[in-house]
Amino acid sequence: MQLDFAKMPDQLVPAIVQDAVTGQVLMLGYFNAEAWQRTQAEGRVTFFSRSKQRLWTKGETSGHYLDVVSLHPDCDQDTVLVLVRPNGPTCHRGTTSCFELPIGSTSTAEPTDGGVVLQPRPPISLLAELDQLIAYRQQFPAAEPGSYTARLFEQGLPRIARKVGEEAIETVVDALSGNLAGLSGEAADLLYHLLVLLRASGSSLADVVRVLGERHVSIRAGQRRPLPE
Repeated sequence: MQLDFAKMPDQLVPAIVQDAVTGQVLMLGYFNAEAWQRTQAEGRVTFFSRSKQRLWTKGETSGHYLDVVSLHPDCDQDTVLVLVRPNGPTCHRGTTSCFELPIGSTSTAEPTDGGVVLQPRPPISLLAELDQLIAYRQQFPAAEPGSYTARLFEQGLPRIARKVGEEAIETVVDALSGNLAGLSGEAADLLYHLLVLLRASGSSLADVVRVLGERHVSIRAGQRRPLPE
């Protein structure tokens, strides 16, 4: 896998770092040839720091390393998309992404005291984060005493399945009655309980998205699947 460092006056190729699970853009860094090779060899992101003028492994001080999932040079080989699994916050301010800003802010000011920030990310990323949290509650039910999700898992698959059915009916009722305000809330409940059902059944959001992706590719290729009867 090659990058064309010679295209850049400083021999540095920009790297866009994205969370492989949520799709959120985390930061921008730069590779020189040595940093690029080390990143591939070690499976952790190492950049060339323009301020320090040396190689810099992200997380070398904080422990918040970026584990590489995959590397994707662009068509001109002068930019690379880096999909990662972050081990903690990416930004030095303690936020998930370097692009997060305090709510209402239009600058790079520090987060508010409450740490409430606006996170620029695709909507699917929130579902992915919720799916990961549900998986954590399933694996470590004692980590959050009183967790509703943990209680659902304790009650078992039949109870979870019934909840999905109940929420589906309530969602349909609001849709047919034109209750748009209620529809959003019921749909949110349905999505949440469906994610719990998937995990309880040994599946996940990623499995569903993979199937949708395969169908989408088939449709684009002109191989449309028959619609269900």
